Amino acid sequence: MKNLFWATCVVAGATFLAWNNPAMAAETKRVCVEQKDQKTGKMKEVCKDVKVHKKLEGTKVPDKK
Repeated sequence: MKNLFWATCVVAGATFLAWNNPAMAAETKRVCVEQKDQKTGKMKEVCKDVKVHKKLEGTKVPDKK
């Protein structure tokens, strides 16, 4: 019974580490844009958080003839 418990712990721990891999996580970047307010006509800054994913490098696919 103890062996089954420890085997389950090892599998769960490996799975948890795979889910929390920082190499595959997206970074957040704050993007701000100035917009004109419709009511007052003044310029105001609107900011949003955007996820930026890293592009993976690979080989070029050869063209078909």
